[in-house]
Amino acid sequence: MDNYLLLKMLHILSAVVLTGTGAGIAFFMFMANRSNNLAVMAITARHVVLADWIFTTPAILIQCVSGVLLMNKLGYSYSSKWFLMVLALFLFIGLCWLPVVFIQYKLKSAAEQSLATGILAPQFKALMRLWTALGIPAFIAILIIFWLMIFKPFALV
Repeated sequence: MDNYLLLKMLHILSAVVLTGTGAGIAFFMFMANRSNNLAVMAITARHVVLADWIFTTPAILIQCVSGVLLMNKLGYSYSSKWFLMVLALFLFIGLCWLPVVFIQYKLKSAAEQSLATGILAPQFKALMRLWTALGIPAFIAILIIFWLMIFKPFALV
């Protein structure tokens, strides 16, 4: 198999995993929060943290490595407007995602504390609002990167 096609497949699959996991995590966390069921909130928060380690983190690493290898293989310029936009969006997503990871651990802890006491920890809802506020622009940026990848509206060299 051509190395290019394998790289392209890995890059696309990791983008799909990254996007799908992000959408899935957001949906289930949102629904658990809305339920106000402490057990549901605790187990969902626990699974969200786990999903980020199993799916999101490896997908990000694969995106970086396969993206650089594809840039080199195709001879695209690292100074092109297209690449700089993709890089800026990718870094923006990372700046949103890193605090989200820490917030998820706090959500998990608050949910487990809530389950133990039977009373929703007061910081849980505030943390969810912050988590959502960071997640929405990051997800929009992911969609813009998909658009840039598919349509390549700017010169690549």
